[in-house]
Amino acid sequence: MHGNGNRAMPHTSDVATLEERLNHPQHAMRLRALHELKHLADAGKVSVDPERPWVNVHCHSTYSYNAHGFSVSRVAWECYRRGLAVAGIVDFDVLDGVDEALEASDALNYRLTAGLESRVYVEDFDGVVLNSPNEPAIAYYMGQGFVKAPAPGSRAERTLKSMASCAVKRNRALVERVNAHLEEVVLDYERDVLPLTPSGNATERHICEAYDLKGREVFPDRVRRARFWAGRLFVSEPDVARIMDAPVPFRDMIRKKLMKVGSPGYATPEPANFPTLAEAVSMIRESGALPMYAWMDGTTAGEEDTELLIDYFCGAGQAGINIIPDRNWNLRDPDEKALKVSRLNEIVKAARGRHLPISVGTEMNRSTQPIVDRFDAPPMKPHAQTFLEGARIIWGHSLLMRHGGFGYLSEAADDAFRRDPVRKNAFFAEVGAKPAPHGRSLAALRDACRAGSAKAILSALEG
Repeated sequence: MHGNGNRAMPHTSDVATLEERLNHPQHAMRLRALHELKHLADAGKVSVDPERPWVNVHCHSTYSYNAHGFSVSRVAWECYRRGLAVAGIVDFDVLDGVDEALEASDALNYRLTAGLESRVYVEDFDGVVLNSPNEPAIAYYMGQGFVKAPAPGSRAERTLKSMASCAVKRNRALVERVNAHLEEVVLDYERDVLPLTPSGNATERHICEAYDLKGREVFPDRVRRARFWAGRLFVSEPDVARIMDAPVPFRDMIRKKLMKVGSPGYATPEPANFPTLAEAVSMIRESGALPMYAWMDGTTAGEEDTELLIDYFCGAGQAGINIIPDRNWNLRDPDEKALKVSRLNEIVKAARGRHLPISVGTEMNRSTQPIVDRFDAPPMKPHAQTFLEGARIIWGHSLLMRHGGFGYLSEAADDAFRRDPVRKNAFFAEVGAKPAPHGRSLAALRDACRAGSAKAILSALEG
């Protein structure tokens, strides 16, 4: 936004500086910048789009990996200023961003949720690929609507710590294998990888970044560096030289050539290196969140039979399902697009038939992924209201869970709606459509939640 000659208007560079501070290493600086931006927005000095019925409740933050380097606070701001009705973070193997998500939600008076994603071992699908490419029985799995970390000393806390430790174990083994292949460009996990993360939760993408940076350090001469990478990545020198200075495609090449199936760094997943599905579901439910299978695109052997897939994971305790729609419709090949759109239609129909809230987003752990999906795209239009409703349910659950324990899976909610999923979904969606409450209305909301009164909850939100 520009000043247009009005001295009261902040200069564009001032706003940009505040937005940069949203990614500051210090938590207090991020929140202070967010409050300042909100103040400017409320005063009409920063342009914020009107609310629209688009959502993204699956944004990775720097607590795992965000391709734009966005912190939780920056994710919140970017979604808020674009007018998204609901937004949310999801990070791998940790809940480190939950408190900041709640604080950002309060700072902006904005509907912001927090989730977790991990990979789990699903014994009943032994030999069958689900949603982790080329990795039979390994599945990406999620919890949505966390408002706190598991209680200290609880079984849920032990599982959460196990998720993080399993990820570290896999990362260290990967680095050892890749180091052995590269020989000259080797990483020290503590020195070279962990500093790239705000809380020590590294991903494969951090490791790729570290190898790129180490390569520049070992081979400052560009010609020698291109020659080295060409030999180690099994591509021609001109091909490497063409993208070597573009971090995103080059690091994607490192990941593909050194870490994926058939590469020197790849190892067949061992079940012992992953939590089981049952452990993950138990941890998520014990923490008050909604377990969700992270559906990929319906084309793997494990996802081809949509009804069987949904029935199995519902039987294992899931309360919703996650979809990244962009990878099913935003495709160039018309045949691939037609197939995947039909699969998208199938999974949405199956989820609706079982009254499962649907969580959607774009992930944002690759720079090519947009901040929000195109809800006005023809393949998205038939599902736009369903996706909006799912996000509202997750936010409604988060709000009521935080302010009185009346969560989507709580006994109080079961009692209030007599285990009727249609009534329960309608209620939480209605709660999620209300403006984010603040100030005095929160006291009435807390009282209503503790009393288990759906009518009183809605009345408090009206006030």
